[in-house]
Amino acid sequence: MYNIKLLNKISNVGLKKYDTSKYVYGDDVQNPDAVMVRSASMHDMQMPESLLAIARAGAGTNNIPVADCADNGIVVFNTPGANANAVKELVILGLLLSSRKVTKAVDWCKTIKGEGDNVGKTVEKGKSAFAGPEIKGKTLGVIGLGAIGRLVAEAAVDLGMSVIGYDPYLPENAELKPGITVNNNLDEIFPVADYITVHVPLTPDTKHMINAESIAKMKNTVRIMNFARGDLADSDAVINALDEGEMACYVTDFPDAKLIGVDGVIAIPHLGASTPESEENCAEMAAQELIDYLEDGNIKNSVNMPNVFMHRTGKVRVTVIHKNQPNMIATITDTISKDGVNIASFEDKNRGEIAYSIIDCDNDVSDRIANDINSIEGVIRVRVI
Repeated sequence: MYNIKLLNKISNVGLKKYDTSKYVYGDDVQNPDAVMVRSASMHDMQMPESLLAIARAGAGTNNIPVADCADNGIVVFNTPGANANAVKELVILGLLLSSRKVTKAVDWCKTIKGEGDNVGKTVEKGKSAFAGPEIKGKTLGVIGLGAIGRLVAEAAVDLGMSVIGYDPYLPENAELKPGITVNNNLDEIFPVADYITVHVPLTPDTKHMINAESIAKMKNTVRIMNFARGDLADSDAVINALDEGEMACYVTDFPDAKLIGVDGVIAIPHLGASTPESEENCAEMAAQELIDYLEDGNIKNSVNMPNVFMHRTGKVRVTVIHKNQPNMIATITDTISKDGVNIASFEDKNRGEIAYSIIDCDNDVSDRIANDINSIEGVIRVRVI
């Protein structure tokens, strides 16, 4: 039996993926083989020796000590694209809210409730304060054309916008919807974009990519959407730009104390993936990732290990997480073969300093062989499945 510990409430659509003759799951499971998590922080969690994998039902893994997990042979998965449509829809909503001053108008409308029969006249007199431009015909800069960014770009084209995408990692043969152009020079996008939406991961290189210097290159009427990660934008720079009339609006799904209540900021409480459909998609993908890894050792959508898939061809499968260092593969295969075990298939890939091998064998692999592999310098974890 495999034990799956749930650190958050997980959609039943995902949990139904588990064959209950093979799996036990719950928030009180002891000695878990795997963990399913959404937003719960695992940074202070003592990882049990039994733990083989963690599946984050969502895209971001900031709540998981990813590097430490790699060092201990724990595979960390996420679910890219599972919540893409939900986030896309909220970005489009943010795009419209940034233009039409709807949030301000709604708040103002609440203040005139006591005017009785005069409400209609007051509305007609006051509505001009909330006028804003249409998005049709305007230029949208989409920074990052991954699963979410591409959906946003396509929806914007359908709404009549001119879309310029930025993504240095976009494959050359990527097929984009007509109406989307690509320019991988932000200095050429910033001056022409009426709206900018950011869809890149948070890394040391992208942190505060929206800052005083980049804002200075934009139109004073620019409206910026950040539904990716809060620290992609420098809050102080955003507030200063709004105060100085160098930005029209900033919409974020990641509010902080500085931004809340600032005129020109629309702060949304991280609702990007808060739809039942998104939660179901994420849970289903996360469960399948764990099943594939626990039962067959295949890795897909890992954030700290290489993705490796191999169809079973032998009687027994051996998987090895190891350092990416010279002679490692030869040492592992020699150790398996020395007792007459025949290797039917072999696959190895690396991700920086970490590598992962799947070896299918035609014979049984003894505990002694597994222990010998585990004792090789640079080997992190061995499994015989």
